[in-house]
Amino acid sequence: MNKPGESDLGRLLADLRPALADERYTFEATDRAVLDPGIFALVREKEGLTAIRADPAGEWARISLEVHSSLEAVGLTSAISAILAGAGISANVVAALHHDHIFVQWSRREDALRALNSLA
Repeated sequence: MNKPGESDLGRLLADLRPALADERYTFEATDRAVLDPGIFALVREKEGLTAIRADPAGEWARISLEVHSSLEAVGLTSAISAILAGAGISANVVAALHHDHIFVQWSRREDALRALNSLA
């Protein structure tokens, strides 16, 4: 069984360890859920299916928080959103069972990484 992850905001921020992926990403509408190794995530909404996938022409960078956060943690998304908003950086957050992933504009990826590292 998986450990539940950290839920204490102070410990989460102290051990955030943001890691910038090398790949560029794109968000795109799709009509099928496929097991394509380039797809990072699929999100099903009433309007349709969105794929987040690696794409050399993509305009988004992925920063993964290596801290193992609990899905029940309170305040983590707020803290990272606030620090990025303060730097004028848009953030699209995808939470998974073990980690949170933040998609930021490719051109602002280094600024976003610095801002997130300042939370530790």
